Amino acid sequence: MPTKREIRDVTVRGVRVRAVHAGNEDRPALLLVHGFLVTHAEWDDVIDDLAERFYVVVPDLPGFGDSEKPSPSRYAYGIDAFAEAMADLLAASGLSRVSVVGHSMGGAVALTLASQHSELVDKLVLVDPLIYPFPMTLKARLPLYPIVGPFIFKQLYGRSLFRAYFRDDVFSNGGRGFNSARVDEYFDRFNAPSARESAYATLRAMLDTRLVIARLGRVRSQTLVVWGREDKLFPVTLSTRLVREIAGARLEVLESGHSPAEELPAQFLATVTEFLEGKR
Repeated sequence: MPTKREIRDVTVRGVRVRAVHAGNEDRPALLLVHGFLVTHAEWDDVIDDLAERFYVVVPDLPGFGDSEKPSPSRYAYGIDAFAEAMADLLAASGLSRVSVVGHSMGGAVALTLASQHSELVDKLVLVDPLIYPFPMTLKARLPLYPIVGPFIFKQLYGRSLFRAYFRDDVFSNGGRGFNSARVDEYFDRFNAPSARESAYATLRAMLDTRLVIARLGRVRSQTLVVWGREDKLFPVTLSTRLVREIAGARLEVLESGHSPAEELPAQFLATVTEFLEGKR
């Protein structure tokens, strides 16, 4: 039976953030942070199971999903701003210490939160995280070209290209785990001028990860790194470097693409739950 979910809006740094809350508030708290171009819905396959053991908070980051999308002139989109938004969200939710699971861009947010606010973060799970510079295809570089790039991203990036990106680049060969209805939902949330503007500002900010790398040595939380062996965006070879640079970090490689929680939810749940509950 699905766990009852409650939708809450809070204002953090002047921006309204929407989050799903699920589970018993007496249980250990768990924050799930989504990646780029998606919403909290990327965790839909695992929220209910996690909520049987934890009090789960699953936000849409500022500029994404159903959270507010202020102009980049009013809000400094980027990893640091998102991490501070998460710290404020936890305070507004009355949570003084949580474990954090962050995927892709959300992994950089989770790591920054753990390094900047160590008092808030118990255990840390980084799932195919954005940490190091990564190879980009021509298709991925097009939005970054001067003048024409913003036009392509904000005007020409339609549903078919959006679907193709997720099917061909995010998910593993054969499209295992590719949920067309969910990807269409991601597109619908993205396909508004304010959302595209927010996403483009975030994309530009994500290109420079030097501050994220510099903070690796400041992470004190017990850390698990989860990586998809077939990740075509962030190669699995980056995972061994990451576990060397975070003290005591452990690595689990799953037979998935870039989004293990969507492709292999049962295996992902088992791996993450055992770590969070101290069984491995």
